Amino acid sequence: MIEVRNLNQTFYTAKGPLKVLMDINLDIPKGDFVAVIGRSGAGKSTFLRTLNGLLIPTTGSVVVNGTDITRLPKRELQKYRRTVGFIFQQFNLVNRLSTLDNVLHGRLGYLPTWRGLLGLYGEADYRIARQQLERVDLAAKENARVDSLSGGQQQRVAIARAMAQQPTLMLADEPAANLDPVLSEEVMRTLRRFNEQDGVTVVINIHALDLALKYAKRIVAFKRGRVVYDGSPEQLSEEVVDDLYERKEMLA
Repeated sequence: MIEVRNLNQTFYTAKGPLKVLMDINLDIPKGDFVAVIGRSGAGKSTFLRTLNGLLIPTTGSVVVNGTDITRLPKRELQKYRRTVGFIFQQFNLVNRLSTLDNVLHGRLGYLPTWRGLLGLYGEADYRIARQQLERVDLAAKENARVDSLSGGQQQRVAIARAMAQQPTLMLADEPAANLDPVLSEEVMRTLRRFNEQDGVTVVINIHALDLALKYAKRIVAFKRGRVVYDGSPEQLSEEVVDDLYERKEMLA
C-alpha cells in the first residue's frame, strides 16, 4: 500500500540545515499495524506528517496505492488526505461542541466547502458518525460536550472522527501519551480493533515500548533520522533496544 523510497527531510534553521530524516526506505502493505518507536527527536512525527502529505520531503518519494503523494497538486492532495485518518496526541477536538458534532467533522472532506462551513451534513453523514461513536462505546454520550469527557473518552472520540472519514490509512501521533496506563490500553485496543475488523492500515508513533510490543504487528525503530530496526515485535532484541534508547551511554 505504501512505498517510501530514499526519503530525506531537511529543515533549514537559523543555525543551518537540520537533517531530520535520512534515506528512509520502507514498504507497508495493506492491513499492517506498524509501531514507530525511538527517542524524542528521532524523526518519528516528521515521518508520519510526510505520510499524510502535511510535509513535502526534501528528496525521495512516498507512493500510496500507486500514487506519489509528494507530487500531487494541492486539490488532489486534499482528496488524498480525506482517505487518511490522523489522530493527535492533544486530541484536537472542539471543546464547546458535542461529541457527535466532533465526529461529524470527519465528514467535512466529503462536503462542498459552503456546506461544511454551515455544518449542513446529510443523513448518511449522521449515520456514519453515529455508527463510529457506537463502535467506540460512546453512543450514549453523543450530546455531551466533549470537554465533559475523560481523556480516554476524548481520544476515542478522536478515533471515531478519524474513522468517520472511512480511511484506508490511519496515522496516530502518540495517541496514548497523555493517558494513564488503563486508558492507554483502551485506546490501543480500539485502534487494533479497527485494524482487524476494517482492514485499515495503522501507523502509530508511540513512546511506550510495552504498548508497541503488545499491540503492533511490526516495529520500525528510528534513531537520529534513520531506520535502525524493521521487523516483528518478537525479534526486537534487548541489544537493539539498548542502542536505540542509548541506555548504556546514559548509565556510563
